[in-house]
Formats: sequence, C-alpha cells, structure tokens
Amino acid sequence: MRRIYLIPNMITAFGLSCGLFVVFKVNLYTPNAGIYELLYSSALLILLAAFADLLDGAIARIIRAESEFGVMFDSLADTISFGVAPSVLFLKSLNLEQKSPLSLFALIGAMLYTICGVLRLVRFNVRAQEVKKDKIAMLAYKRNFTGLPIPVAAAGVVSVNLFINSLFFKTYFQGIPYLNKVIILTLIMIVIGYLMVCKWKFPSIKALRVRVPSFHLILLTVLLAIFILYGISYYLPVVLIIGSFGYILTGCVLTLIRLIAGKKSKTLVDFEPEDEEKD
Repeated sequence: MRRIYLIPNMITAFGLSCGLFVVFKVNLYTPNAGIYELLYSSALLILLAAFADLLDGAIARIIRAESEFGVMFDSLADTISFGVAPSVLFLKSLNLEQKSPLSLFALIGAMLYTICGVLRLVRFNVRAQEVKKDKIAMLAYKRNFTGLPIPVAAAGVVSVNLFINSLFFKTYFQGIPYLNKVIILTLIMIVIGYLMVCKWKFPSIKALRVRVPSFHLILLTVLLAIFILYGISYYLPVVLIIGSFGYILTGCVLTLIRLIAGKKSKTLVDFEPEDEEKD
C-alpha cells in the first residue's frame, strides 16, 4: 500500500523539477543568447509543472492516497514552480541595470508576486483543512477558488512576457519601447499577484458538469485537444495568453456581475466574494 502513495509524490517531484530547472536554467542564461528561446522553453516547463500539479492531486484522490505529507510537498513544489520561477524569469528577461530606479520597480513587482503566491497557497491549505470534516462546506468549497489559482497566475505572467518578445508581436504591433515594456510587465505582475490573494471567486474545472452524450463529449475533447496541441506547437505565445487571460477575465467578469447584482439576487451566488471575517 505504501508504494501506491509514492505515485502522486513522484509526479509532484517531477513538477518541482520542472520549476527548479527553469530557475537554474535562467541563472545560466547569458545576455548574448536569445531571450525568446529562453522564455519559450521555460513556458513549456511551467506548463508541464502545471499538468503535473493537476495530475498528482487527481491520482491521489482516485487511489485514496491523500496525506498531509503530500499536501505540504505539493504546496512547496507549487511555490517554486509557480511562485519563484516566473519571478526569476521575469527579472532575467528584462536584463536591467543594477541600482537603477527601473530595476527597483521591477524587483518590487517580482517580490509582490511571489509573496502573494505563497500567501495564496497558505490560505488554500488552511481553508481546505477547515472544511475537510464538513461535507456541505466541502462541496461549496470545490465549486470555485477564492483567489486566482497560482498555476494560472504563473501562466499569465509568463505568457505576456513571451508574447511581447515573440515574432508575432513584433511583426503585427511593431514592438514597444523598452521603458513601456518594463512598466507593463511589472504592473501585470502586481495585478496578478493581487488577484491571487483577493477574495474574488474563480471557476473550478472540477465542478464543471456538462450534460451531453458520452460519445459527443469524447469527440469534443479530442477536437479540443487537437486544437490545443496544434496551437502549442506553432502558436504557443498566442494560445498561452488567450487561455490564461481568458480564464482570469472570466472569473473577474463573473465576480463583477455578482457584485453588481447584489446579495439579494440569486445570480451567480457562487461567485459572491468572501467576507474578511471568514479568514
């Protein structure tokens, strides 16, 4: 039985290795090398880490191998892969001069993003323990996420950096001035960091229920997988930014609609931001 428990932890270790590889690879980067190639390979590794993060939890639930060790290990792996690695990649890609006001601004953005990511993971674990013994609270908890999930946050900040440095962006948008690039990327790091620790709700794919025949669902899944794999193979910057920010904007729009509708309305009641007293 103990050997079974190794399976989800091995997958978690693989995801952690992807994040560590990004950090170590970035530190071996030389200014003469292509920044886009570095961002591209790092984005693929972060996607692999995100897939491993999704897979280890699913397998642990299926084989009933969930444990406190696995939860802690998963959170620490997520901290490196999705909290530290994107910030290190962000700072290295800008290649800023030390002791300059611009480098300080970028450093603040990177630190805020990482700190918010750590706080997001701590809050997630604490909340999961609180509702563990309450089945009704657990069902409500699984419907959505409070705060932006850190894997999506990592995909968001990396996708913007990759997109701005891509040939597609330089061809169709003629690029942007270096100062504007630093300011835009830093502000995105700060905003996404805030979305991780805010009380806004974001939809959970686990709670998605689609009432369609099994054959149609399989067919749609295969077609969607083909489009995604084709997009990742040839248009990774575009696919990654559309996918990550599509999810982020969906959660923000649903929460805003709920805030506008008011607490008396039953519209999108699941997306009512949590009160401060619940923490």
